[in-house]
Amino acid sequence: MKMHTWIPVAIALVLSACGQNTPTSKGTDLSKANTTYQNELMELLIDAKPGSVIEIPAGVFSIDRELSLVVDGVTIRGQGMDKTILNFRNQAAGAQGLLVTASNFTIENLAIEDTKGDAIKINKGENIIVRKVRTEWTQGPKTENGAYGIYPVQTKNVLIEDSVAIGASDAGIYVGQSQNVVVRRNRAEYNVAGIEIENCIDADVYENLATNNTGGILVFNMPQLQQAGYRTRVYNNRAVSNNTRNFGHAGTPVASVPAGTGVIINSNDQVEIFDNEIADNKTANIIVSSLFSAGYSDSAMSADFDPYPEAILIKDNRFSGGGNAPDGVEFQALRIAKFGPTGRFPDILWDGYVNPAVLVNGQMPADKRICIDNGEAGVLNVDGPNKYANPNTDMTPHKCTLPRLSPVVLPNA
Repeated sequence: MKMHTWIPVAIALVLSACGQNTPTSKGTDLSKANTTYQNELMELLIDAKPGSVIEIPAGVFSIDRELSLVVDGVTIRGQGMDKTILNFRNQAAGAQGLLVTASNFTIENLAIEDTKGDAIKINKGENIIVRKVRTEWTQGPKTENGAYGIYPVQTKNVLIEDSVAIGASDAGIYVGQSQNVVVRRNRAEYNVAGIEIENCIDADVYENLATNNTGGILVFNMPQLQQAGYRTRVYNNRAVSNNTRNFGHAGTPVASVPAGTGVIINSNDQVEIFDNEIADNKTANIIVSSLFSAGYSDSAMSADFDPYPEAILIKDNRFSGGGNAPDGVEFQALRIAKFGPTGRFPDILWDGYVNPAVLVNGQMPADKRICIDNGEAGVLNVDGPNKYANPNTDMTPHKCTLPRLSPVVLPNA
């Protein structure tokens, strides 16, 4: 099957009907930064033992190489995300700012800025807490920025709360291939993806603010990874004005995310989007899509990968604005053809792909449908399988509901 992206990647990176937002920050002044503390900090990380609390004082500290921690049961604590600042603008060695391969780990009350690669990567640990941490690339949204801000991957029992992620060229807050995840009360701004849950099992994303990103909140499944994701609840968030042009690296999944998207579900199953404020996202407030719309070729998919989003519930969200200036020439043409020069897309866009193998008498089974129980909110099936030939706004297939998912319970929350 030939793939059709939401917009061609080249257009996504170069053109944007939504324009470019820029933050007002001019970056941390390093003229008075402490350049000698990093040796002490590296020794503390090397000498840490289970139960150690590494207290970092207030100040701006210039770090020129990757920091790492491999010991379980350690807490790293600063004096506040605007008081304790580790700045990596002059980083000459290492792929991350801080790389953690440990369990029972907590990091809190500090900032990590301007890393060459990812700001904080936590790999294969259990019982992880990231609290009141800021990751930021302070020179504004640029493709040259590191990919991820807060980045737990292949972890279990993960809590990310009261943190800030700004300027990542992929995702500000990204949790991948993990189980039992809570992401709450964070702010993600000026990233390509504000908050991304990818290939995770059991995740709750709530009370966050995602604004000024390319896409606000993403729930993705990608092929050729160790586990498929399902059971994610996105609720009580604000995903507003995510209209920053896409500055992701060409060829990455997020490079095909249209600027102006509030929430995106791609290829994931058992997802609830409810009780959110989703507004003023110029392409669409919500997009539901298959992997066929993410720029992947057939050869990239493993034989057991399910590319279709199924069992999706969109309920009781508060929508306003948006859909009036979609990103990319194809979407612009579709909007004008379907809704007129001054019209707007409905709040929900669906690419229209369904798995023919699961159809019963030509219909989706009740437990696999995309259900919309959201007042006057409408949907546009863009008819991606037929190259947008017959887009329609028929709500009939989506007037349904699904069994509700259970809350995620963490032992450390």
